Amino acid sequence: MKITLLTENSVSEKAWRTCIAEWGLSALIEFEGKKILFDTGMTYVYIKNAKALGVDLEDVDVIALSHKDPDHIGGLKLWKSSEKKQLVAHPITIERISGNFEIKSTSATLEFLPNAFFLGEIPRVMKFEIGQRGSDKMLDDSALAFKTKNGTIVVITGCSHPGICNICEYAKKITGQKLYAVIGGFHLSHAAESLLDDTINYFKSEKLKLIYPMHCVDMPALSRFYIEFGITKVSAGDTIKID
Repeated sequence: MKITLLTENSVSEKAWRTCIAEWGLSALIEFEGKKILFDTGMTYVYIKNAKALGVDLEDVDVIALSHKDPDHIGGLKLWKSSEKKQLVAHPITIERISGNFEIKSTSATLEFLPNAFFLGEIPRVMKFEIGQRGSDKMLDDSALAFKTKNGTIVVITGCSHPGICNICEYAKKITGQKLYAVIGGFHLSHAAESLLDDTINYFKSEKLKLIYPMHCVDMPALSRFYIEFGITKVSAGDTIKID
C-alpha cells in the first residue's frame, strides 16, 4: 500500500522545489492494484503537485470524498478526465459537487473495492469526543478503511469531525480487525487538554504500528503526538508505504 500526499497544509522538505501547499488535504492511495483519489483539496494544487510527482490522475480508479468542506472537495471542480470515474461520497457531500461521474451516494458503509471501505455515517460512541461542528452534526464526514493481508486495518481520514477515535472504533467494528495505521486529519486544533489526553490514551491502548496526524492538527497537538509516539510529520510531496 502506498499513499502519496498531493495536498496538505505544508510542503515536504524533499518536494519544496516542485510542489506547493494549501490548507486542505488530498491523497492518492494505491491499494491492491487500484488507485483511489481521496479528497481534492481546495483548488488546483492537487493537480499541479500530481504532475510534479509524476502521478497520472487519469489512472485513478475511484474518487472518494470525506465530507462537504471546500478544503476537501473544492478542487474537484477542476477535475478533467477522458473517462467517467466512479465517485463515492455521502449524499450531503454529493449535493455540493457537479461533474460527469459515476456517483455512488451512500450514508451506509460501502465496500467500494475489494477490502476497501467507505465507512459512511460514523456512530458517536466516545464520550470525550463531541462529534459535530457547532450546530452542524457533520453526518457526511466519513473516512476510508483498508483490510491488510496481516489481518489489520489502515484507516485514512479527511478531517475527523465525528471524532478520530469514533472513526477508528467504527472501522474496527465494520471490518472485524484491529488497527495497524491511522493517517490523515484528526480535527485536533485548539483542542482541550483533556481531549488530547483521552485521544492519546486511546491510541496507546490500541497499540497501533503507525500514526500520521496532519492537516487539521495544530502544533500543540502535533507536539503531544511527537512526545508520545515519536511521529514524523508528513506533508505534500511525501509518500507513506505500508508493507
